[in-house]
Amino acid sequence: DRIAVLSDGRIAAEGTADELKRLIPGGHVRLRFEDPRGYEEAATALREVTRDDDALALQLPSDGSQRELRAILDRLDAAGIEADELTVHTPDLDDVFFALTGPGSVPHQSKENVR
Repeated sequence: DRIAVLSDGRIAAEGTADELKRLIPGGHVRLRFEDPRGYEEAATALREVTRDDDALALQLPSDGSQRELRAILDRLDAAGIEADELTVHTPDLDDVFFALTGPGSVPHQSKENVR
């Protein structure tokens, strides 16, 4: 099935749900730790993370693909680190709609641009 997102009476984007979701940045993996030492070691091992020191949580940009998840887990395994919780966030269709139609939205795209 194909979906069209309308903005101001024009098609902002068109494609399958998965194609539209890939247009929007913001997917990430969140790792939470109970052990502060494991948290610090993971932050060092994973490098490009956003830290939440109060929650002992790290957030990494990710498209949520199996390949990316495996790479993250392999890096943790190689360092002997185990996260207590792992969650994956990928943009949903609400995120797509607001990104394409809200203030500062992406310019209108023809359906050829989404494929």
